[in-house]
Amino acid sequence: QVQLVESGGGLVQAGDSLRLSCAASGVTFSRYAMAWFRQAPGKARDFVAAISLSGGNTYYADSVKGRFTISRDNAKNTVYLQMNSLKPEDTAVYYCAANWLVVVTTTEYSYWGQGTQVTVSS
Repeated sequence: QVQLVESGGGLVQAGDSLRLSCAASGVTFSRYAMAWFRQAPGKARDFVAAISLSGGNTYYADSVKGRFTISRDNAKNTVYLQMNSLKPEDTAVYYCAANWLVVVTTTEYSYWGQGTQVTVSS
């Protein structure tokens, strides 16, 4: 059973930074592509960032490119999302997702975490 647990969300002011973490268990972590999605109230769940098995390839939504960085530490079974220069429009529940081998930028991921709330005040 694959389990993904996000942490690191919180309430910050515009311009601040946060680092989200997603810890995986019950999985051969290095064989999974990992991604972050976010969902604001009443909105669809949107792609944020993804990273390939060994971290060699990363992908970002245009809205976060240059501000967010996805990384992974396979030895710790953890994927991170470093979020800098946060804006109020970044406010959402952020979800970690895992997919066997293949990076995708849609919601077609096999496993999902419970989400962590990020709120950015102006």
